[in-house]
Amino acid sequence: MGQQIHFVVDPQGWCCMGLIILVWLYNTVFIPKVILFPHYEEGNISVVAVLCYYFCSLFCIGSLLRASVADPGKLPENPKIPITEREYWELCNKCNMMRPKRSHHCSRCGHCVRRMDHHCPWINNCVGEDNHWLFLQLCFYTQILSSYTLILDFCHYYYFLPLKKENWDVFIFRHELALLRISAFMGLIILGGISRLFYTQLMGIFTDTTGIEKMSSCCEDVSRPRKPWQQTFSEVFGTHWKILWFIPFRQRQPLRVPYHFANHV
Repeated sequence: MGQQIHFVVDPQGWCCMGLIILVWLYNTVFIPKVILFPHYEEGNISVVAVLCYYFCSLFCIGSLLRASVADPGKLPENPKIPITEREYWELCNKCNMMRPKRSHHCSRCGHCVRRMDHHCPWINNCVGEDNHWLFLQLCFYTQILSSYTLILDFCHYYYFLPLKKENWDVFIFRHELALLRISAFMGLIILGGISRLFYTQLMGIFTDTTGIEKMSSCCEDVSRPRKPWQQTFSEVFGTHWKILWFIPFRQRQPLRVPYHFANHV
């Protein structure tokens, strides 16, 4: 996608991300095999429902992989500081490097990140200025996919017509109830957790405040809205075209935003 690959060596992050991929793989393989394809063949659902599920699944895993390997905004060792903005840069007391204000040093990654929001073990990467938009898309499509999965699990037992059960000798049909319960349990856990996270992320963008700034006692006035919400979202996603905010398979073009617009950590 024309972006530099950023890889974090962190076994804990690998385990967390691997768990997310296993959950995604379980539902992406199991739900179509047990619910979508059999009900489509018997005329209970249309092909649109099948395609929508795969599109949501594709966008979910695409945003996850891109957010995990995208450069969050790591500062180079010898950054070129514009003369007009030198007064808005500061020295990091951990790595002794110059950084723009509103940057933060990630102790897990070992470097400073521009406009860092937090370090997320589930993507094994920091969430910063250059990959925040991908993290938002990951939260959004994870909610959509989890909700879609729960709806299919419910409709399979309480709404759709019973299947003819021609494949009772197949493992997934013999243990269908147990597998569906596992799917529903994972969907509820993920939907509950990701919904709260997505809400806090949206509120942070509306108020132009990062997660680290919210936790800092020196940024009490940052919580007040400073820009129109369209502008803050456009700065995060790198485009004014709202339809592109939902597409992870593109290259972000950062908009020119002064680093000193708000208080810093």
